[in-house]
Amino acid sequence: MENEIKISQVNKFYGKKHALKDVDLVIPQGMFGLLGRNGAGKTTLMKTLATLLGKQSGEIRVCGVPIENAKEIRGMIGYLPQDFSMYPLMTVYECLDYLGTLSGMAKRDRKERIELLIKKVNLNEQMHTKVKKLSGGMKRRLGIAQALLHDPGVLIVDEPTAGLDPEERIRFRNLLCEVAEERIVILSTHIVGDIEATCENIAIMNEGEILWRGTVSKLLENARGKVYTANVNKQQLGEVKAAYIVIGMLKQGENINIRFISDKRPEKIYGTETEPNCEDAYMYCLYQNGCSLNEED
Repeated sequence: MENEIKISQVNKFYGKKHALKDVDLVIPQGMFGLLGRNGAGKTTLMKTLATLLGKQSGEIRVCGVPIENAKEIRGMIGYLPQDFSMYPLMTVYECLDYLGTLSGMAKRDRKERIELLIKKVNLNEQMHTKVKKLSGGMKRRLGIAQALLHDPGVLIVDEPTAGLDPEERIRFRNLLCEVAEERIVILSTHIVGDIEATCENIAIMNEGEILWRGTVSKLLENARGKVYTANVNKQQLGEVKAAYIVIGMLKQGENINIRFISDKRPEKIYGTETEPNCEDAYMYCLYQNGCSLNEED
């Protein structure tokens, strides 16, 4: 059996809105990051892969199986949506047991699988705690457990760390990396740090299109020589913002240290070329593809 997802020339419309535009991707085993702003089309693509939405044209094969074979695909995929919720008055164990029953798992198999997953997602002490009393991070970990209940070969997680505190975000990212050792895991997010910390292979989406596909290291290479820093005063700041794409500002006494993008060495101010980080490279990719980077975005 193939261990990759192949997406070819996929289009999706909501009325007249072109939500997915000729999407081409190959997603291999391991952690794969889908990065893009809110409204970029990430959730539409994730729901299409999970067979919750249909496509208008193109081809998708999940581990060799055509996406049209929805029943078979759903048996292969675990899905944690952005707006995940569970039964608030049930305990962690009761939720997983109920979902296992709905999916037709035998009682003995459910018990063994649930105990294994609760340990894997570090919810042992909360096994008999009601869902409504769990923290946001615990609920996301419960979401991963329910998505893995039938031991799928593909796990799709949509904006899983939004709203989590830094410690819980790190814990959740580590869990995803552990899970990805034996399956395909697609992480869809607008948080660059989540991608940088977990994924080698990524794609960047904007307005339904794939702007970039490749490795994080190649994305960084693409932005090398395009990122600068400079110290300016308040009077200079407006002029600089009009001439360049400013991606970071830090006030230092009377001056402001800025980080900005420029295709060539800046002439209006003295700027020092600096090594790009993943967020710089992501912003440069958007800039390079003509995307609006105004502050209101």
